[in-house]
Amino acid sequence: MACEEEVYGRERTDAGVVAADLARPGLVLESDTVLVHDRAGRLAARAWVDRRSEIDVHPQHRGQGLGVALLDWAQTRARQAGSDGIVQTVPDADLGAVALLRSRGYEPLVRSWLLEFAMPEEPAVPEPPPTGVTVRPFRAGDGPAAHVLVQDAFDEWQERRQAYEEWATHTVERPAFAPRLSALAFVGDQLVGAALALDVPGTDEGYLEQVAVRRDHRGRGIARLLLRHTFRAFHRAGRRSCTLWTHSDTGALDLYLRVGMTVRHSSTVFRKELRS
Repeated sequence: MACEEEVYGRERTDAGVVAADLARPGLVLESDTVLVHDRAGRLAARAWVDRRSEIDVHPQHRGQGLGVALLDWAQTRARQAGSDGIVQTVPDADLGAVALLRSRGYEPLVRSWLLEFAMPEEPAVPEPPPTGVTVRPFRAGDGPAAHVLVQDAFDEWQERRQAYEEWATHTVERPAFAPRLSALAFVGDQLVGAALALDVPGTDEGYLEQVAVRRDHRGRGIARLLLRHTFRAFHRAGRRSCTLWTHSDTGALDLYLRVGMTVRHSSTVFRKELRS
């Protein structure tokens, strides 16, 4: 979180997402994670590697070679696990990390943007499209249908489908998940869209973890309707802004900009091939 404060000016990660990352299927804590402590026993750096990797060095301990050492460790461990490549996401504002990855043979893969919707006043919600669409908050028991909807929508760009347990750990079973602030769209009894919201402790803004619309129902204004429902719910809960991440593979950036969101930060996903 100290790294996020330096780059973003605020913390963005809560304990729930850390726990979800460390619970990834196939990740073995004893062999796939590393913690580095200073002489006083305080955490100075950490890393984990699975299908992708994360490496963070506390700002007070940079310039000592910890990032290089952990990057080498991650690549070695990924090779041992039989991976043909390794991926890491780095904020574009972290120029040192970007330069380090490029110097070690990493190439840009996709771009990500943190988008913000400011809400000084309660957002207006448009009328549903004239196709029988209804919107309601997430309810107990909606998880399996939402999982299928999201995985079907994300299949167009994601590397693999997530099993329900893995997906739920990052979304509907995460401690910060906010069902009453999340919005689901239906045509009849069929789920056709979802906007899954998080109410992250310690922040003054809302966050959307996932937004998805069934392919055969796109272009009808359902995504805009879901976003506006969620924005309004967050406003009524006392939040005055709402954020979400999207990346270039989804092709959704223009949609979010048309809704009135603006780019706050950007990141780049880098990949290095490990097999010749």
